[in-house]
Amino acid sequence: MSQRNLTLLTDFYELTMMQGYFKQADANETVIFDMFYRNNPFGNGFAICAGLEQVIEYIENLHFDQEDVDYLRSTGMFQEDFLDYLLHFKFSGDIYAIPEGTVVFPREPLIKVVAPIMEAQLIETALLNIINHQSLIATKTYRVVYAAQGDGVMEFGLRRAQGPDAGIYGARAAMIAGCIGTSNVLAGKMFNVPVKGTHAHSWIMSFPDELTAFRTYAKMYPSACILLVDTYDTLNSGIPNAIQVFKEMREAGIPLTFYGIRLDSGDLAYLSKKAKKMLDEAGFSDAVISASNDLDEELINSLKLQGAAINSWGVGTNLITAKDCPSFGGVYKLAAIQDKETGRFIPKIKLSENVEKITNPGDKAIQRIYSRETGKILADLICLTDETFDENNSLLLFDPVQTWKKTLLAPGSYTMRQLLIPVFQKGKCVYHSPEVMEIQKYCNQELSTLWEESLRLVNPHKVHVDLSNELWHIKNQLLDTYHYPKEGN
Repeated sequence: MSQRNLTLLTDFYELTMMQGYFKQADANETVIFDMFYRNNPFGNGFAICAGLEQVIEYIENLHFDQEDVDYLRSTGMFQEDFLDYLLHFKFSGDIYAIPEGTVVFPREPLIKVVAPIMEAQLIETALLNIINHQSLIATKTYRVVYAAQGDGVMEFGLRRAQGPDAGIYGARAAMIAGCIGTSNVLAGKMFNVPVKGTHAHSWIMSFPDELTAFRTYAKMYPSACILLVDTYDTLNSGIPNAIQVFKEMREAGIPLTFYGIRLDSGDLAYLSKKAKKMLDEAGFSDAVISASNDLDEELINSLKLQGAAINSWGVGTNLITAKDCPSFGGVYKLAAIQDKETGRFIPKIKLSENVEKITNPGDKAIQRIYSRETGKILADLICLTDETFDENNSLLLFDPVQTWKKTLLAPGSYTMRQLLIPVFQKGKCVYHSPEVMEIQKYCNQELSTLWEESLRLVNPHKVHVDLSNELWHIKNQLLDTYHYPKEGN
């Protein structure tokens, strides 16, 4: 992504609005936009944010080439003074973001952009495209990894992904959320993550017989010998031939460090239990039993409940496509406009008949509140950036809609952490993105701060996202200002 100019990866109306702001110089105020989402995907109790590194690469490479300007001229929609401005365009604003791998909740800003409105408007589409996709796949991956209950999960989805970028960056997101490896070699190279794989049925079919195919593979890869056993007959051919090869390896003094079988079809619960019995009786009780074949968290959970003897999972289509929830639903909304005289930000609000679509106004921060005793998340508090809090004082939390629902935290019983961190300041990147496997470690730590009730896949407990008292009052003042009473019949 850092090697491609994605400046035109935007919706056309962003550019027409941009020209409108340009032609009215007084309209090009500094503004604040928030990128957030409204509902957790998959019915999950939270989401995992991902994609920030690609946002950084996009912003750093944001510029209009001559051919970009020539193309825009050909549309007949843009004037020459604006096109000339684009040739010298550079992002000059500030961006704040929640670090990748953090567990996040609806309505809180994942990214906050503070910039001239022309610049903030231009980057909307690409920001949403990048963060929506990787956060979706990371959250789906969490569910699959959780269902596997500590077994290794490998990402095998490249051939079913919706194009190369979806395969590459989906694999990246999957690694962040807990996969132990990916089949995607380019993703392995780009992000320095483990690549894994066995062989296809075509390998077996290309040899005169199955046993010869297994022997050849074992000779070439003795320390990574996972044999696919369902090409012809799993129980009567595949597993017996695999066992024969394992015996020959042992007799030849070849260490069986990482070996086993893979099942890719049939009744996985039944076949895995039969395979386990056969392997145990032959003295190979530590052999890996891996499974693939259109797996997802529901099927893995079902197989676990059936006592399947599988301890390694290859998950492809349903993970990389987020098949049961193909969109993350993130949005990008104007939250404030800077007053040129005072420099203060004037809060702005979007109204809607749907309560969940009413935005939170102003220049905001997010405080994550933890139990001092357990380290678990108690709530997230969206507040104004100039608000201060003292953990030695009591803290009143209340539901911003059902305001009678309140919790009073005693002094010293909680800790607070600011989630949004500076990424760009005056157009310059001030944040170094960690390696993917470092982000994975951080993500695991993040997951440990959730209560078990929020981690479950079905009907999880929802973590409260509250508004500070000051922000709540500003929001309601704006609601009163813009709410015009309807005439009666």
